[in-house]
Amino acid sequence: MLTKQRMEYRRASTGIVYLIGAGPGDPDLITVRGQNCLRQADVVVYDRLVNEALLAEAPPGAERLFAGKMPGYHSLSQQAINRILIERAGAGQVVVRLKGGDPFVFGRGGEEAAACAAAGVRWEVVPGVTSAVAVPTAAGIPVTHRHISGAFAVVTAHRANGQDAPNWAALAQIDTLVVLMGVKRLPHVVARLIEEGRAPETPVAIIERGTQADERVTIGTLADIEQRASTVGVRSPATIVIGEVVRLREQLLGLTIQPGVRLGICDALLTPA
Repeated sequence: MLTKQRMEYRRASTGIVYLIGAGPGDPDLITVRGQNCLRQADVVVYDRLVNEALLAEAPPGAERLFAGKMPGYHSLSQQAINRILIERAGAGQVVVRLKGGDPFVFGRGGEEAAACAAAGVRWEVVPGVTSAVAVPTAAGIPVTHRHISGAFAVVTAHRANGQDAPNWAALAQIDTLVVLMGVKRLPHVVARLIEEGRAPETPVAIIERGTQADERVTIGTLADIEQRASTVGVRSPATIVIGEVVRLREQLLGLTIQPGVRLGICDALLTPA
């Protein structure tokens, strides 16, 4: 017969933190592994960009804690989030940290994994479908193409306080750039790329709410994308794609897309041009 002390130790040893990528927005794009772990959760700590339909995958009795962040507002500090993960897992609970996209792509997943490791808490990362690739793909823009783009880079327009700015001189030389968290910094991004020699005629796509039913795509060039974005009122969350691959969208879809209308590749194949 187990003593109370041994029972408590056994329960504590079962605690774990799953750092799960929820995908770019469409709830169908979470991985099977991510969904299976979510269904075991005692606690779900979720971010702002997570589709809330996924919360229904957790057991009815699971606690759901919102930890979303917006510019100028954090519902929970990163320290508070780390503390919740460590304390709950240490108490033997299955803790799911549900994050948009992939946990290790600008999602602070590396920081949270490090905090768990330092505290001796078991953790596992469940990779997610990153918006940096999935959002352009779903909008009909391949980030690489062997005749157009042999390389792509993903960059965030926001850096932690005191960190060096991205190397725009180097980034300007890369065929395709995918900029995340860049709507408010769009004028700066455009100006720096042009200063570093990128042609003003370079195509740009801004994809709002990518992979979701209300997805909207705004197309322009470095020379006019600021004006176009202002005219239609572009808002975050949005993924910005810069490069010649943007021109492939109309060719692949085979028709002109009206603003605010989501059209996938399979839909385009069934629709006359």
